[in-house]
Amino acid sequence: MFRKIFLTLMLIAAGTLGARAQHFDRGIETNATVFVPKGQWIVGGNVSYSTHDNENYKFLVVENINSTGYNFKVSPMFAYAIKDNMALGARVGYNRQLLKINNADLNLGEDMNLGVSDYYSLKHTTTGSAIYRYYITLGQNKRFALFNEMQLSYGYGQSKLVDNSGAAVTGTYETTNEYAIGCSPGLVAFINNSIAVEVNVGVLGFNYTHTKQVTDQVYVGYRKASQMNFKINIFSIALGIAFYL
Repeated sequence: MFRKIFLTLMLIAAGTLGARAQHFDRGIETNATVFVPKGQWIVGGNVSYSTHDNENYKFLVVENINSTGYNFKVSPMFAYAIKDNMALGARVGYNRQLLKINNADLNLGEDMNLGVSDYYSLKHTTTGSAIYRYYITLGQNKRFALFNEMQLSYGYGQSKLVDNSGAAVTGTYETTNEYAIGCSPGLVAFINNSIAVEVNVGVLGFNYTHTKQVTDQVYVGYRKASQMNFKINIFSIALGIAFYL
C-alpha cells in the first residue's frame, strides 16, 4: 500500500514539474527589448593578414627551416532585419595563402634524413554564404547583445604546388568544392549608435569537400572528405566591425 502511495505521489510530482517546465518562459522568444529594429541594414565584415619568415629554424625533428609565407582573408557581410532582432543576409569570403620553403630537413635518426627544398604552394578560396541572424539582448541593455548566425555555404578553391627538390620539377594543380552548414554564435557591442564591434566563433557545423588533383598534367587523383564539428575551434574566432544603418 505504501508503495502505491509513493508511486502516485511521484507521478503527481513529475506531472507538476513537467507542466511548470513546459510553460516556463525564459524570455528568449519574446525578447521584449529591441536591439536591431525591423528594416535596419547591417553592413560589416572582418579582415586578417599574417606573415611568417623562418631562418634556420628548428621545430622538433624538422631542422634548418628556411621559409616565407602569408595568409590573407577578407569576409564582407550584409544583412537586412526582416523582424525585430532577426536578420537575413549574405557573406562573401576570400582567402589567399602562400608558402615558400627554400629548405627543410627531417631528422629521424642517423640513417633516416629527409629534406625538402624549393617548394612552392599557392592557394586561394572564394566562399559565398546565406546567413540568418537572431539577436538576444542582455537584459534591458541596448549596447550589448548575443547573437547566433546560421550559415549555409559553398566554396570553390584552386591551388598549385611546385616541388623542385628532386631531379625534375613536379607540379600539382588542385580544384576544391566545399559545401557547409554551420552555427556561429557571438557577441556584439556598440561603440556609438551605429558602429559595433562583433566577435564570433564557429562551434557547430558539417562540411563536405571534394578535391580533384592533377600532377604533371598526367596523373589524376580525387579526395573526398566530410566532417562534423561539435567543438570550439580557436582558429575560427573572428573579430569584425559592423555598421547598423
